[in-house]
Order: sequence, then C-alpha cells, then structure tokens
Amino acid sequence: MTDGFETLAIHAGQEADARTGAVVPPIYATSTYKQDGVGGRRSGYEYSRTANPTRTALEECLAALEDGTRAFAFASGMAAEDTLLRTVCGPGDHVVIPNDAYGGTYRLFAKVYGRWGLDWDAAPLTSVEAVRAAIRPGTTKAVWVETPTNPLLSVADIGALAGVAHDAGALLIVDNTFATPYLQQPLALGADVVVHSTTKYAGGHSDVVGGALVVADAELGERIAFHQNAMGAVAGPFDAWLTLRGLKTLAVRMDRHCDNAERVAELLVRHPRVVEVFYPGLPGHPGHEAASKQMRRYGGMVSFRVEGGEQAALRVCDRTRLFTLAESLGGVESLIEHPGRMTHASVAGSALEVPADLVRLSVGIESADDLLEDLRQALG
Repeated sequence: MTDGFETLAIHAGQEADARTGAVVPPIYATSTYKQDGVGGRRSGYEYSRTANPTRTALEECLAALEDGTRAFAFASGMAAEDTLLRTVCGPGDHVVIPNDAYGGTYRLFAKVYGRWGLDWDAAPLTSVEAVRAAIRPGTTKAVWVETPTNPLLSVADIGALAGVAHDAGALLIVDNTFATPYLQQPLALGADVVVHSTTKYAGGHSDVVGGALVVADAELGERIAFHQNAMGAVAGPFDAWLTLRGLKTLAVRMDRHCDNAERVAELLVRHPRVVEVFYPGLPGHPGHEAASKQMRRYGGMVSFRVEGGEQAALRVCDRTRLFTLAESLGGVESLIEHPGRMTHASVAGSALEVPADLVRLSVGIESADDLLEDLRQALG
C-alpha cells in the first residue's frame, strides 16, 4: 500500500469486509465471541474489553498515521493518559510536565497522582536547559510534552527534548492532539509515545469522546496492552467507528482549519482591542521557528488576550454568534471559550494559572469571511 497520509487515513486497517464486501468496517456491537473449543479463539477475539474488530481497525489506522508500531484506543484522552502513566511510572517516580499544561493533565498529576506517590515538576518546555534542570537523575521516568500547548500555544522542539529525556533514561511523551498526525509526527522526531484526545481533530465532528496512545517500541506496546486490558477504559465499538470515520477526512479538514486560523490570527494582530495573539504561524511567535521545522502547518487553534481584563474577555465570549461558547475543540464548527473560567479552571491559583483576559478559539471550517465578521462584531 502507498504510504501517502490521505491514502492511509482511508484504507489502513479498513479492508473491505471479507463476508459481505462492505467497504466500511462494521460496528461489532458484541461483548463476547464464540470459541472453537476451550482456548480456541476464533480470529483472535474472545472478549471486547481485550479486543474488538472495530477498535482494532481504528488502532491499525492510528498506528499507520503516526508511523508507530502499535496504537491503543481508549474511552477518553484522560483514560489514555492514566493508563500510560500507570504503565511507565510508579510511586516515588518523577515526571516533568509543561508549565502551561492542559488543565485536565495538571489535575491528574496534582490531585490524583500526588496521593499515589508520583512526583512532578512543571518547566517551560520551550527551554531545553530548563527541562534538563528539572530532570531528577534516576527518578525522572518521563518528560511530558504538549506542542503546541493548550491554551497558550507554546511550541517545544521535539527532537531536542527527545535527546535530553533519553540521556536521562526517561521517555519522551508527546500530546499531539492540537497538531494531529497530519501536521506533526513526533515518533519520527524521536518521541517514544504519542497521546491523543481523539475527541478533538481525529473525530472532528464533536460527536464522540475518545483517546489514543501510539508507541514506537513493541515491548512498551506489550506493557500498555496489558494495562489497557487490566484497567479497562477502552473505546466502545461505536465510538471507535465514529473516530475512524473522522480520520478519513482529517487531512482535508486540517487544511481548512489552518487556512481559516491564519486569517483569524491576522485579523486579531491588527485589532486595536487585542493585546496579544498566540499562534505559531505568526513570524513573531517565539515558537515559530520550531513549528516551521517540525510541523506541516500551524494548526487551527488561536488564543488572544483582550484589552480591559477578564470582564472584557468574558464579554467577547458572550457576544459571538457564529463561534459557539463551549469547551472542547477540533470540530468542524468554530468554538470560543474562556480558559480561566472553563477548561483551565483547575489550575487557578497554581503556577500554571492562565491569564484572566485570555480567550481561546477553535477555528472551524466555515466560511472564513463569516468568522472574521463575527469576531469583529464581538470585539466591538
């Protein structure tokens, strides 16, 4: 099979059904499978927590798109994170995380793993030296990277951080949710594991919740497979089918997301009521050079700060008509949110607290002119 991304997204793991010829993988809505005698599993399936053919199709497609050895589909992005960290870490271990990490990731480390005995430090992942300084020799098991980050869209140099992590005997884990495998392939740059909230761009239609892990190393894949089955937070067959359907159009959707986000960023940079714009595609963005090196394009997420503080930011969120006020991101429709009060409320009062005047946009695939007009009227 050709290795073109768009071709893999449509065909990897998705051969026509052998019995009926159906070109779309079926939804195998079954919990168990007939066995040909005790211990005689038919086609490798015995119980759908362990494996399901629809989930297998999704996992094979994800592995192909990320150029990985093996992929695993979960019930949510947080379930994927939890399973991974409990696979590679234990009580007394240490992880380095971004100093502007996603609020749910921070909550997992600060509120859940703290009681389990897993320690962590936050560092600016845009600085290789800061990451090196945060590593505890012999104790740090992983460097956790988001690039671009949520919601400040910082960009980390994946190849450089892979070298730092591996020198310390640690794994480099990259949350690739914002970039997607179409725009960025961390495993090819030296990462050990890729994490996705497939709820976002992979599914792409705001109609499914899911997560995924993709690994480069087969032995690590075996360990994750054991923990996935033992812990059980797997993707159901219908959720797997919806995500697989979304992946088929990921490339064309991402091109339109990027087109629209670039125009939105240009508008915001020129607007007198906007104090600062966060978008890696802007030449003045601190991570622009790194993003240009490791990304195909710069993504569909844009954040900005508004003149007038938190109340002004809240008014902008309330005034949009086309941008829907909602959490999540990556769907075909444009969304707007206030991170400090919504997706990142869990970091309030911590060193990871986001600016109160910050607004985050998930730029959809509607008419760009309509989106620009909506932002103009909302900003007043």
